[in-house]
Amino acid sequence: MKRTSDPLGPLTPVEFHVLLSLSAGGLHGYAILQDVARRAQQVTLRTGTLYTVIKRMLDGRWIEETDGPAGDERRRYYRLTPLGREVMRHEAKRMQDLVTLAQEKRVLGRPRKLAPERGR
Repeated sequence: MKRTSDPLGPLTPVEFHVLLSLSAGGLHGYAILQDVARRAQQVTLRTGTLYTVIKRMLDGRWIEETDGPAGDERRRYYRLTPLGREVMRHEAKRMQDLVTLAQEKRVLGRPRKLAPERGR
């Protein structure tokens, strides 16, 4: 699935999963591959695909290279930028809206009532 011209999405499944992998902090490429494989059985992510997506995300300023832990200078680490976090949230909201619509149309059963957020 190719990227659209809209910088906020919709994203490909691989793009979304890479952003999710980086949402908790910086990781190197192999750790991203492992995280996606552990979490998303329906997404097959190969090394070549990962680095193509990483390059596109670096070019789009969704992610940036960062220093890894001391003693691990041979690996490149990546982390989300504020724009990357915004892109990820935008995509998650888009998917949430689609699921809500499917629930309203009884494709997935009755819609759930969300608990009110506390502290707001």
